Amino acid sequence: MTADVVQIWRHPIKSHGHEALEQVEVTKGQTLPWDRTWAVAHEAAKADGTAWAPCTNFSRGSKAPGLMAITAKLDEAAGQITLSHPDQGTLTFNPDDPAALQGFLDWTRPLVPDDRAQSARILRVPNRGMTDTDFPSVSLGNLATLRALSDRMDRDLDPRRFRINIWIEGPEPWEEFTWVGQTIHVGDVPFHVDSPITRCLATAANPDTGQRDADTLGALSSGWGHNDLGVYLDAVGSGRLALGDRVRT
Repeated sequence: MTADVVQIWRHPIKSHGHEALEQVEVTKGQTLPWDRTWAVAHEAAKADGTAWAPCTNFSRGSKAPGLMAITAKLDEAAGQITLSHPDQGTLTFNPDDPAALQGFLDWTRPLVPDDRAQSARILRVPNRGMTDTDFPSVSLGNLATLRALSDRMDRDLDPRRFRINIWIEGPEPWEEFTWVGQTIHVGDVPFHVDSPITRCLATAANPDTGQRDADTLGALSSGWGHNDLGVYLDAVGSGRLALGDRVRT
């Protein structure tokens, strides 16, 4: 099997923007650097920022599809992030600055439906990305699998719909599911392949428009009898990971 890394993405604020990368330094037991570092708790959330909390506590694309069209650019040195949206323009702010919160809430308010719990505060748990898993996961997807789903739906599906960190090219469709329970190496980094990723309604939204325009869950269920796409990884070592790196199983 030959597989190579062709895309790397991080999402500095959970469900609020994606950012393409060329390379990262991965630390054992952590997410990709700055991936899901912040999360936006809604007004009904029980999360308080002291520990990891389930995704139900946060504003996210499955409930507010407009969020899916946000792109992000993080200035690590300045501690500032610039968010862009086709309808909202751009916003640059420091997510750790309490004085910047209201501006962020005003900017995102039109993207959250009125019948959903509204965004209320930004949380950050030290040394812990707010992934959907109860461990600091890294996600991996296979572009051949995405093409199989695209073919079934007779349309090209943008990889950004699935908010995956690492996309690879080379394996057969769904081959990545056979790696569950094994250790793989992506570039210099060893990962334990933990489990398939069960997808949510966020994947129905177009990342260019924030509008739901594809029944991805229905196509997965009718075609393969599940709603899974991609796998969760657990970094069991540290090292560098870059575009063009080989994946070894």
